[in-house]
Amino acid sequence: MINRLPRRGSSFALAAALTRAGAAALRAWAPGGRERWERTNYAGRTVELYAGPASALAAAACAGRVHPVAGFAVLTVGACGAYDDVAGAGDERRGFRAHLTALMDGEVTSGAVKLLGISAAGLVAGAVLKERLLDKVLAGVVIAGAAHFVNLVDVRPGRAAGAVLALGAPGLLRSGPGAAPAAAAMGAAAAVLPDDAAERTMLGDTGAHALGAALGTAVVAANGRAGLVAHAAAVVLAAVYGDAVSELARGV
Repeated sequence: MINRLPRRGSSFALAAALTRAGAAALRAWAPGGRERWERTNYAGRTVELYAGPASALAAAACAGRVHPVAGFAVLTVGACGAYDDVAGAGDERRGFRAHLTALMDGEVTSGAVKLLGISAAGLVAGAVLKERLLDKVLAGVVIAGAAHFVNLVDVRPGRAAGAVLALGAPGLLRSGPGAAPAAAAMGAAAAVLPDDAAERTMLGDTGAHALGAALGTAVVAANGRAGLVAHAAAVVLAAVYGDAVSELARGV
């Protein structure tokens, strides 16, 4: 159900170029004022957030060349991350359990909105990209789980972008329907990595989730049921482990 795919090289180059152009345009425009686009990182340094929306839009545009719903999923997941970047600033709660507990207590946190939105986007994309019911569900889990995983590793400069490059390489190196979306995610990550590693910019939830979702669509495009089961299990285990680490970090 995937359309005829653009070439890997063109997807990589286009995503990289769009990310650089988008970041430059946002930096020049700075809608809402430059303060809105700045954060203090773990080391106390001020970093910019322009790369997040730029990479999300670039990855969505390139994924949309593969299949419109893939572009929709990446864009929606990025938008959910952007909401959390803005509305969740200062909220120290981390992990699924913390946000779901708050939701059961009647508090709708930005993290809960993000979780539900990303899950819904993944399931919608999976429902369109695969034909059988179980495959649709597995595809949704893979897309949402991949988005969460890349954000999970985004704890130090360059880690999320580096993870996208490493995880996308197998899909890029082999021919097939997963190559072009993997190339799109990698192109955007490659454009961001130098400034991210140098602590001049950061992907934030916007970019990390979007690039993860792009990788997820690559996995879905390239794999049948056995591959989907394996990848779904991997991202679920990563989410459980990440949630446990978050609990320990808070001393729970």
